[in-house]
Amino acid sequence: MAEFKAVIADPKSGKTYKKDISGQFANALVGRKLGEEIDGLYVGLPGYKLSITGGSDKDGFPMRRDLPGPRRRRILLSGGVGFHAPRHGMRKKKTVRGNTISPDTLQLNLKIIVRGPKSIEDAFTEKK
Repeated sequence: MAEFKAVIADPKSGKTYKKDISGQFANALVGRKLGEEIDGLYVGLPGYKLSITGGSDKDGFPMRRDLPGPRRRRILLSGGVGFHAPRHGMRKKKTVRGNTISPDTLQLNLKIIVRGPKSIEDAFTEKK
């Protein structure tokens, strides 16, 4: 059974919120790709629309949008997610994960696109 830690970014306020996803909602996210829009119901925010912006697996390897599939790969990077070159033109082989969510994914980064009827603070404080 899949379990994820969702980090939900609110671009309007600049705050982030953490929510654990498990059970049927987590299983429904397996197979989705980076950049897809999902319903906020998966994270307890009915009426919201969220976009999957990134994530990392159980060992901390980041997901890359341009690498297809759920597998880990060791690829030559010159910049972007997974490697930031200290010098201009530097390239290095790094291990990164593909753009598809799998049961090995631990953290999902989400961004709010469409707001729902409740404010996000009310939705999270009501559950606790």
